[in-house]
Amino acid sequence: MIARRQFLSTASLAFLGLQRYASASPASRAIAPLGPLKADPAGILDLPEGFSYKVISKVGDKMTDGFKVPGKHDGMAAFPQPDGKVVLVRNHELSLAMTDIGPFENNFEYPASLDPELCHDPGEGGVEPFLGGTTNLVFDPATGEKVSEFLSLIGTDRNCAGGPMPWGTWITCEEPENLTIGRNRNHGWCFEVKATATPGLQKAVPLKALGRYRHEAVALDPDTGILYLTEDRTDGLLYRFIPDKKNDFTSGKLQALVVVDRPKADLRNYNPRSKWPAEAEEIKVTWMDLEDTDAPNDDLRIRGHEAGAARFARGEGIHQTPEGIFICCTDGGPSRRGQLFQLQPSGSADKPDTLSLFLQSEKDDLLTNGDNLCPAPWGGVVVCEDLIDSSFAAHSHIQCVTPEGKIHTLARNAKDKSEFAGCCFSPDGKWLFVNLQSHGLTLAVTGPWQA
Repeated sequence: MIARRQFLSTASLAFLGLQRYASASPASRAIAPLGPLKADPAGILDLPEGFSYKVISKVGDKMTDGFKVPGKHDGMAAFPQPDGKVVLVRNHELSLAMTDIGPFENNFEYPASLDPELCHDPGEGGVEPFLGGTTNLVFDPATGEKVSEFLSLIGTDRNCAGGPMPWGTWITCEEPENLTIGRNRNHGWCFEVKATATPGLQKAVPLKALGRYRHEAVALDPDTGILYLTEDRTDGLLYRFIPDKKNDFTSGKLQALVVVDRPKADLRNYNPRSKWPAEAEEIKVTWMDLEDTDAPNDDLRIRGHEAGAARFARGEGIHQTPEGIFICCTDGGPSRRGQLFQLQPSGSADKPDTLSLFLQSEKDDLLTNGDNLCPAPWGGVVVCEDLIDSSFAAHSHIQCVTPEGKIHTLARNAKDKSEFAGCCFSPDGKWLFVNLQSHGLTLAVTGPWQA
């Protein structure tokens, strides 16, 4: 994380140091430090004055390894390289049925050049192979150009989001539509991918100790080595993994969040008459051990809740920031417009942590249905919208939420309301990378982010 800097706009300076109040109205949260968005003549991405973007990758393009760029771009992270270049490790949320946007000429079978031993589920015995996985894209910040891109993981199912590790890897998470249907190999795992610039497919090894469910994203607390994990279900849990050996996710203890003195708590706030949780309210939480975490019946969240774990509304993006761990719950709140939680770990696996509802989106808020998110170099988080209801808006946006709870718009999908995904910054904070999932585009955005 680079040092925080204040925004160019003097309007933003007035908000630095403001305290957050639970009674603040949605309208009072909106600020515009970068100015209004300008319509993109190309009809792809609307940005503030002084900002620009490049399309650096597109579904179907030929990659360095001869394969095609797969579609359904999703979670992504940027990793520095010794030569100053950046490697993006990018998920592709491809299911079995998405053969029209897979990486191969014939997506009903793997090419002969592909070693099936490197793939998690190559489709033995006449069963179609799985097409989900990751690609690595090498980008040169000095020229603003792509250098290369290639397939780095294959044979997985609907790789949604994940999280970067400080030792230069990306944890990619499977989010199968159905975990209980018959398959040659089980799905619903996490996998670790090296952020290498050298082309080549990496061996897919499931991190089974992290549990089997509809994974979404992960965030590491580097101080304790504890990994936090979200679950994209309307009745999902929030998990943490305590490894037996720090930075090794092959063995350890999987746990679920429990609200102290409130077992089986419902944090979704779906009931419009409910006043709990309220914004900025501090909630003491602890964690309970989970059993049978390979969950062949897809019931880990159900068993966990019955034993006392709290429910969340579609936990998606999660990221460690200087202000704590932020968690997006895409359709939480009475209006189903989403919630943003903030978790403050105690620093010890044996002491209660603190959870607060940082922001709950209402009708007049700028932020709706937050999904992927990443830390902003200047503080706070950048959030990708995934509009789940066509009545909410005609276009999705990339929003910034400041540490004080203010919201401003960084970009707008000029095409439609389809989701943004995979937002992340280059290590120097000058480039924002993001995917337009349905359109199969990876964009690199630059401009006067901060002075």
